[in-house]
Amino acid sequence: MAGRNHLCIPGPTNIPDSVQSAMLVPMEDHRSSDFPKLVQPLLEDLKKVFKTTKGQAFIFPATGTAGWEIALSNTLSPGDKVLIFRFGQFSHLWMEMATRLGLSVQCEEVAWGEGIPLGRMETILGADSRHEIKAILATHNETSTGVTSDIGGIRKAMDATGHSALLFVDGVSSIGCIDFRMDDWGVDVAISGSQKGLMLPAGGAMLAFSQKALAARDHSTCPKCFLDIQDHINANKDGYFPYTPSLPILYGLRKSLDLLLEEGLENVFARHYRLAEGVRKAIEAWGLELCAKEPKWHSDTVSAILVPNGFNAQDVITTAYNKYNIALGAGLSQVAGKVFRIGHLGDLNDVSCLAAIAGTEMALLDNSIEIQPGAGVGAAIEYYRNTA
Repeated sequence: MAGRNHLCIPGPTNIPDSVQSAMLVPMEDHRSSDFPKLVQPLLEDLKKVFKTTKGQAFIFPATGTAGWEIALSNTLSPGDKVLIFRFGQFSHLWMEMATRLGLSVQCEEVAWGEGIPLGRMETILGADSRHEIKAILATHNETSTGVTSDIGGIRKAMDATGHSALLFVDGVSSIGCIDFRMDDWGVDVAISGSQKGLMLPAGGAMLAFSQKALAARDHSTCPKCFLDIQDHINANKDGYFPYTPSLPILYGLRKSLDLLLEEGLENVFARHYRLAEGVRKAIEAWGLELCAKEPKWHSDTVSAILVPNGFNAQDVITTAYNKYNIALGAGLSQVAGKVFRIGHLGDLNDVSCLAAIAGTEMALLDNSIEIQPGAGVGAAIEYYRNTA
């Protein structure tokens, strides 16, 4: 098919040309005396994206899923109790991982389309007078349902009850796109992945640990080897890694961090909100609904859109891909066939989002979903023009 594929999924995201060029590097000696000149500033600048001055950043040649395991296995011990609210596929998978690692998981069910209920969390923590809960696992942006939870509100609930649990946050599809404040929110481990807001290929797990989380490493007895942060602590202090790193990821990360910091993080967040709002205007004009049940849950990185009863969202996705060369995200698990997803994160602008809306609109019409042709595109155009 002529023309490029339009990648409109919530990850992996589009890679800027300048980042792709930065990754085309010859291999080099990662033990050379020059290598720390790349690594040490990289780790420091990564902390700026996490918004921490007190924490320590880590880069693993892995994935966001590995980031979950790094957080758990480096701070906890088998049998430790953790609290997680399950309200989508990725919170579900993190819960499953914790169980398989031998942790005692208290899983609280939440309707898919809602986020972490702060009042309920405060009640649970307040009742845990012996502080048996050792960690809270919070999914900041649940990609499967397009729901963003209030991490600052979680910290307030913890402080209100005087609870001592560690706070782990999955920020894989939020960090670098949606405001994230590790120090201000008292996050103990923040987890990100290379293929979302950092605008890189998959293959990098980026994390930041608070001093409290680093201290917990001394008492953790979960088995760990390749994912042991102590090996990184020992090597990173001199600007090296404990094993061979992915040079293309490191050089690409250098350029992506430069782009984010040059744009300014607050401007990055405002851009994502504005682009997401244009997509939401289109969805409203189509007469369709988001999976996210209230505006307070709306994600600025992905919109999960419900198809009307009697239709299969997979048909829309298939038509969009085969007929119009546009990739939309599929519904997962409980929402499979019920939703399709438009990712609006990373390297994109107004016209990028308009292409996604136009391709989606044609696929909806082709599947006999009753919308007014041009309604979504028109609504988004007016919003983008008036807010440019």
